[in-house]
Amino acid sequence: MTLLADDQSVARRILDHIDHSTTDLSASTWREPVEHYRSPGRLALELERAFRHSPTPFCPSAALAEPGAYLAREAAGTPILAVRGRDGEVRAFRNACRHRGVQVAEGSGCGTAFVCRYHGWTYGLDGALRHVPHAHGFPDLDPARHGLVPVRAVERHGLVFVTQDEPELAEPCLDELAGVLPPELRLHSVTEEVFAANWKILMDGFLEGYHLRATHRRTFYPIQFDNLNVIERFGRNSRVAFPYQRIGKLRSVPAAERSVDGMLTYVYHLFPNVVVATFPLTRAVIVQEPLGVDRTRVINYTLTALPEGDADAEAALKSALDFQREGAAEDRDVACSAQRALASGANEFYEFGRFEGALTHFHRSLAEVVNGAAGAARAASG
Repeated sequence: MTLLADDQSVARRILDHIDHSTTDLSASTWREPVEHYRSPGRLALELERAFRHSPTPFCPSAALAEPGAYLAREAAGTPILAVRGRDGEVRAFRNACRHRGVQVAEGSGCGTAFVCRYHGWTYGLDGALRHVPHAHGFPDLDPARHGLVPVRAVERHGLVFVTQDEPELAEPCLDELAGVLPPELRLHSVTEEVFAANWKILMDGFLEGYHLRATHRRTFYPIQFDNLNVIERFGRNSRVAFPYQRIGKLRSVPAAERSVDGMLTYVYHLFPNVVVATFPLTRAVIVQEPLGVDRTRVINYTLTALPEGDADAEAALKSALDFQREGAAEDRDVACSAQRALASGANEFYEFGRFEGALTHFHRSLAEVVNGAAGAARAASG
């Protein structure tokens, strides 16, 4: 069953909001304890119960475009290696040699095997142990039991999902992502930055348009709307539509024929820590990896269908990405300011209003996973 509205329904809701100066409202407000942004114990529970048991997007499929392509990075504090095998399947492993634990791959690339730089133990793309130098020194070693340790990897709708620990949380409604990252997209670029802010403060900025005018006065606000969003939920995930001013052109198009391509940005929040954002020329897959209560590594995969080597396309793409980065920098500045203000002691709770329903859904879902349904109910009541 489809849980998200079709584009025509979203367009109708947006035009109705424009006509009536309204926006989607959640049924209730939410009070999130500020201590949840500061507590190492709380972060440890989030990583253990939400990150490592959730099918979490690790990278876009386009980052592993061909057999032998691999990507190694930390996810929820665990070194993970994802690789596309010769059979076209994506597999993921704990990135540690079975001899003395050194990581067998770093960064990204393409190869035929993984050779540990410490003693040369060699693993195939399927994780199997293929070679041990001077193997006679390990007379009792069973190669079949000393391959790289696998973690569950599932490739769906242009994303590679990794689940580190069992039991896995409930089905994350992945079919709602059909068509969001079509196969013609190629990986254009990857950036990594570390920000001095809690991962949830950074995530909160993606999930509401209430801040648009105040924060993005010279970037997003002139082409979008302040505090006008369509908010939908699917499982623990959500989708927020941020319309552009030009969506008014759809009034002259028959309702059944309306397309929102180029008329809005969809922001998909994939629980717990990934955002997929749609833009006219690109798609962004943005991963927030906590490094501590006050530090987050943000990994941004930019995808596009524009052809390589076309000067006009490259110029248009550069202009679009420069604009997006300017707006994103404004969000990150605000997030880092909020992080510094945590030490002020001014707030016991963050107050999420009815305009901020995607935030309420995010924090309620996280509370349910970390504390159980009863704990989430207590959090909602303050």
